[in-house]
This record gives sequence, C-alpha cells and structure tokens, in this order.
Amino acid sequence: MAKLYFRYGTVGSAKTLNLLAVAHNYKQQGRDVLLIKPAMDTRFSVTGIKARAGLEMPADILAPDTGKIEMPALDGVACILVDEAQFLSVEAIDQLHAISHAQVAPEAPYGIPVICYGLRADFRLQAFPAAARLFELADTIEEIKTTCVDCNRKAVFNLKLCDGVPVLDGPSIELGAEEKYLPVCSRCYADRHSLSRVARKSPVYA
Repeated sequence: MAKLYFRYGTVGSAKTLNLLAVAHNYKQQGRDVLLIKPAMDTRFSVTGIKARAGLEMPADILAPDTGKIEMPALDGVACILVDEAQFLSVEAIDQLHAISHAQVAPEAPYGIPVICYGLRADFRLQAFPAAARLFELADTIEEIKTTCVDCNRKAVFNLKLCDGVPVLDGPSIELGAEEKYLPVCSRCYADRHSLSRVARKSPVYA
C-alpha cells in the first residue's frame, strides 16, 4: 500500500539532493515520477528543482502557496516527489495524502507514494503550517540529518542572519540560502542569540 512520507531536515541537510537521487533511481528503472515544487521558490531556478550541489531536474508542477495543486492525470506515475513542502498550503498536503491512499489510476489501486521534503520549523522555532500537517498525516516520518555549523552536534534549528547577526524578526517565509540561514544545534542557537540584543525579547529563551 502506498504511503505519504515526510523527510525533514534543517537548511543545508541535502534534502533536495536526496529528492533528486530518488527521482534518478526511478527514472533509471524506466518508471515515471512527478516532480512538484512551490512556485514561490525561485532561489536557484524558476522552473527547476536544483540542489546546492548543482544537480537539477525540471519540475513538472509549480504549486501555488494557497489552495490545492492542479494535478494532471496520474496514469503511469510511480511516485510523486515534493521539494520544499513547507511552503505548500495545508489543503495541498491534504490533497497529497488523499492521492497516496486512494485509487487514482487503474494501475494504482492503493494510491501513489508521495514523498515530501522540507523544513519542520522556521527561524523562530515555529512550525510551518504545511509541515505541521505533514506530521499529523504522514505514514512515515524521517529526519535527514546534518551537523551544526558551529560544532559537531546534530543541527536541529535554522538560524536566520541579517548582515551576519542572528535575528528573530521578519516574515516566516523569506527566501535565502547560506548567506541568510544556517543549520545549528539548540545550544549554538541559544548562544548565538545571547550575543544579540533581540534575544532578550524572544519568548523562547526569555
């Protein structure tokens, strides 16, 4: 029976590279995959799914940030892969869950596997609505691990920088790469913010 998977990790944990590797394996076996990315994510490519390592594949669908995804006929699709799933709407997550568990094509009587890759929380340690819904609905939840940029501990939080200084203000969704976001452990997250005046206003470490 097909499942809905959520593979989450901090920034820089090679989530997209993992997705592209899975897509490559399916294609090598002659099986079709459907690649989905949020339309808003134009950091590395407007219409492609591109990893920081430089590997890229064209996205089949650019998902809106509100409402459901306009899906094509799914006949012959062996797997659906979603990049940056935290930027999708809750309605889209519900839709993907339904696709993974319902008969959507004659050759998929038990649904189509859907693998979502994304962040679990923003730089203020607050869950993205889509990520929270994935934790509620996913049949399988897997962590893609990486290490803290400041030490050898496992990174669990995303640190946001403004001119090199950790910040806790600004919109929850603000696109950026290494110049703006870093993977850190909980201790280094607290230590970095303790050096900034804004940390004293944070309810997390007040």
